[in-house]
Amino acid sequence: MTSTPPPPVIVWFRRDLRIADNPALTEAAATGAPVVPLYIHDERLDGRPMGAASKWWLDKSLRALAADLQHRGAPLVLRSGDAEAALRAIIDETGARTVLMNRMFEPAAWERDAEIAQGLKSDGVACRGFNGTMLARPGSVRTGQDAPYKVFTPFLKALLEVAEEPAPREGPRALDGVEGLKSEAVDDWGLHPTRPDWSGGFDWTPGEAGAREAVARFLAGPLKAYGDGRDVPGKTGTSRLSPHLHFGEISPWRAVRAARQATEEGRVPAKQAEKFVSEVGWREFSTHLLHQFPYMAERAFRSEFDAMAWRDDAEGLEAWKRGMTGYPIVDAGMRQLWATGWMHNRVRMIVASFLIKDLLIDWREGEAWFWDTLVDADMGNNIQNWQWVAGSGADAAPYFRIFNPVTQGEKFDGDGTYVRRWIPELAGLSDRWVHAPWTAPKEVLGAAGIRLGRDYPAPMVDHAMARKRALDALEAIKPARDKD
Repeated sequence: MTSTPPPPVIVWFRRDLRIADNPALTEAAATGAPVVPLYIHDERLDGRPMGAASKWWLDKSLRALAADLQHRGAPLVLRSGDAEAALRAIIDETGARTVLMNRMFEPAAWERDAEIAQGLKSDGVACRGFNGTMLARPGSVRTGQDAPYKVFTPFLKALLEVAEEPAPREGPRALDGVEGLKSEAVDDWGLHPTRPDWSGGFDWTPGEAGAREAVARFLAGPLKAYGDGRDVPGKTGTSRLSPHLHFGEISPWRAVRAARQATEEGRVPAKQAEKFVSEVGWREFSTHLLHQFPYMAERAFRSEFDAMAWRDDAEGLEAWKRGMTGYPIVDAGMRQLWATGWMHNRVRMIVASFLIKDLLIDWREGEAWFWDTLVDADMGNNIQNWQWVAGSGADAAPYFRIFNPVTQGEKFDGDGTYVRRWIPELAGLSDRWVHAPWTAPKEVLGAAGIRLGRDYPAPMVDHAMARKRALDALEAIKPARDKD
């Protein structure tokens, strides 16, 4: 007597585009049932439209995942449109009675998933979620008063105490897939830019294999001096793992484990590895905050900052976006962002401070630009980091901290390597003048072939004046701050 094969299990991929350490996929394979790997292209996956640079990355990452799954015997099914409608269509086509997924913790995505799971349960379809993207599930790290942490250092300590490291899993070598299911083509989604293709300088390898290569490069070099090296934009001192982590091409636990193992093997000082772990912890902190305080996606975490008198300066915002402010370290960062889809972390703080404090432009304008242009645009990180610079976030920088773009450039790019790389029109200036070309004598500018206002803009704002203006604006909301 022939037994009836079990109904297939759907694995709904979202931001977990990998095989290894993927709890939803591992669980599906363990059932012994056929597996339907599914990706639904929903333009509002996070609750907001996906940025252009993120689409570029998604295009390549999906192709890599599809190849890996095809090799294992379970072709990736691609659908687009409303997530619930597409999911229900696959359920009807396959007769699946189980949907497995790794949870998303952004507020709108969290609510959507809960509604979908409840609806499927009412129809007799089990829908189970796993934590495949964070060291610890948001909401699980609480203070002694059972409240969310609002300060990073105690959060990190508690996180590392309560987070349970899962056993590493390379993932199933073979899967029993379901043939004949209709699938859309990645090409049809138009994720890669055309007319024009502005991604020519994107030097990245999206996908799980690319993530592992990035880890290997990091361990072999930058991690050994990470604490200081990560602040020097002219050198390769950072991990460059952020987009791989965002798209789930590597689990944060695997990245942490690799750094600590390098220490155990004597290849990396423990202090450097733990500094990297703390940066992964900051990513956790940002996601946990947004999950528990969803209003901070639109408003200041510290409500008194909602009274800030922002300037309406479309021309200034555009100059900032184009890297034409007249401040070399700021412009270098903005040009690096446009050319590569990424910006050095130290410079992110400098350009954010310039927009918020020097130009007095709402932090949400900068956050929106980063969301569109960063390949590692992560909602929690992006929002928390911008509010940190603005002084309006949890555990934020002191509101009166205003980066001087000249001294920041001189301190962290003393030899001008970074500025000359991204602003070639200043390449002829010596280290003495490269971060403040307007202070150079005319003969020095002439010898370098520079005429301010023609070859490179003069500063669009006087920093000393702008600093005072920002402090005055912040002083105006002081009574509200003091009430807090």
